[in-house]
Amino acid sequence: MRNESLHNATDVFVIGGGPAGIAAALAARQRGLEVTVADGCSPPIDKPCGEGLMPDGIAALQRLGVSIPPIDAYRFRGIRFVSSGLSAEAAFPDGSGLGVRRTNLHRIMIEHAERVGVRFLWRAVVTGFNSDGVLVQGKLTPANWIIGADGGSSRVRRWSGLDVHRQKDQRFAFRRHYQVAPWTEFMELHWGMSCQLYVTPVGSEEVCVALMSRDPGLRLDEALREFPEVAERLRGAEHGSVERGAVSVTRRLARVCSGRVALIGDASGGVDAITGEGLCLAFIQADLLADCLASGNLAPYQAGHRSLARRPAVMARLMLLLEHRERLRRRVMRAFMAEPKLFARMLATHVGRVSPVDFAANGLALGWKLLTA
Repeated sequence: MRNESLHNATDVFVIGGGPAGIAAALAARQRGLEVTVADGCSPPIDKPCGEGLMPDGIAALQRLGVSIPPIDAYRFRGIRFVSSGLSAEAAFPDGSGLGVRRTNLHRIMIEHAERVGVRFLWRAVVTGFNSDGVLVQGKLTPANWIIGADGGSSRVRRWSGLDVHRQKDQRFAFRRHYQVAPWTEFMELHWGMSCQLYVTPVGSEEVCVALMSRDPGLRLDEALREFPEVAERLRGAEHGSVERGAVSVTRRLARVCSGRVALIGDASGGVDAITGEGLCLAFIQADLLADCLASGNLAPYQAGHRSLARRPAVMARLMLLLEHRERLRRRVMRAFMAEPKLFARMLATHVGRVSPVDFAANGLALGWKLLTA
């Protein structure tokens, strides 16, 4: 290493300073490990997303020591599905969800991480790693463990030979904020012929509107023609942000760890953004990963990671069954409207509040309703 000078050594080096990387850092600090986080950007880092935190995601974040101040978020009671003039809604079984701007969430997590002693290297480009540690702009930081939290196009995943897929599918998301008072206590999912629209209240005078489709060329202004009710509510509202796009990838990897390297968040795979569970999944992964780092054994992380992703993956598949099946979607909506408790049980399943047995029973109940609708 003739041309390398040393940075301070660390127990854990996290590559990627978004919410998943900071969650991994916080969980590791809770176990007494020294942690360094590096990212090529400077905070706050924005990313197009629906900006809704479900109750299970809020609880997972609180276990990491992070609470969202009321001034930075907006509470919503549950989820509402809207399709072809039909509407079904249900409140969460416990607590509320939070609509929070991604930049606010990032800032709050960084502030807490700095308080507990996480070391950040911003605008620091990681160029690789070796048996001794991580290379940051030609300088070596010795590290015992390396965590890849650098998103869906993860370089860490490629460098470590973990970029072997068992499943990969993608859709496209675009997001914009509108300066208008929320018109409901629910986060709304509107179903159209070729896309879905999430509307999340993120402030007393602001909503986040996120579009998801399989068409990379479809943008919000055009998509809103499929949703005249939403378009009317947004008519004349000032934009609170520019339209930003991202790729929503359903990805299942053969492995998420190798040697001293582990992946987390979108770098480790992901479920379609339609579930709204991406951040929650990363926060829970962080807790499991930190336990493995503290014990010096990453093997349990592989099996645990797969288990954690199972419920969100199943829910994503079920919801995407309705994507281009309008007749089926109408039957499902009528079933939910005829028996609101059925939708409430499905929502409880979605946020992890029911057992697998209850989940199976919900499916049978919905199937029966569809047959008799």
